[in-house]
Amino acid sequence: MTDTDTITDTTIGAADTTAYEAAASGARGRLVVLDMAGTTVADGGLVERAFERAAERLGVRPGTPDHAEKLRYVLATMGESKISVFRHLFGTEERARRANSAFEEAYGELVDGGLVSEVPGARAAIEELRADGRTVVLTTGFARVTQDAILDALGWQDLADLTLCPADAGGRGRPHPDMVLTAFLRTGAAADVRDVRDVRDVVVVGDTAYDMLSGRRAGAGTVAGVLTGAHDRATLTRHGATHVLGSVAELPRLLAEPV
Repeated sequence: MTDTDTITDTTIGAADTTAYEAAASGARGRLVVLDMAGTTVADGGLVERAFERAAERLGVRPGTPDHAEKLRYVLATMGESKISVFRHLFGTEERARRANSAFEEAYGELVDGGLVSEVPGARAAIEELRADGRTVVLTTGFARVTQDAILDALGWQDLADLTLCPADAGGRGRPHPDMVLTAFLRTGAAADVRDVRDVRDVVVVGDTAYDMLSGRRAGAGTVAGVLTGAHDRATLTRHGATHVLGSVAELPRLLAEPV
């Protein structure tokens, strides 16, 4: 299990969960906001490998206590905007931007090397959701250039209705609700999703505690965790998951159930 000490003060209480699920019982799920790495995309630990390259460039040597501590924080905050993570780790804006650039460059090179793949059944699930009339948005904590590299590598450029990164939502990534709300606002104006009238009609799916918090803070009616990425069932539930699925491949069946 990933170290989550940095996020334990944002857990959702049992009373809050009960009230939230009662309010969400009428959700229609016409808008589905999906995370990428760990949820729809399998990257085989590329985040750790790219971090090692970035950290080394800033003088943090592998095998040192400083490196281990920083890597623990990176893993604990999976899902968060990477520039925000590096601001915390490296203190100054200049050092954070250097680390972020090195990270994005290294991750992009690994992606170009063919080291990413879809989570089994992810593409088929997205296609089924869209065929059922739902609008699908893919979101990430990476920069746009990295997001596009992943989409290109998988041939997913036109798979979703919309793709968003933190910069598209004013710069704040998860656990803030901004990307979910941006997805709601941008797609809610389109004729084909005019029946999405309330944020409780939104479904948020991800593999991290921060994905769950982002969905809850946005007011999404369904906030589903998946077990193909960073965090386990207990962590996802503690941070607000209304459902926990084995993988995103199970999502169409969940949304087809009567509410």
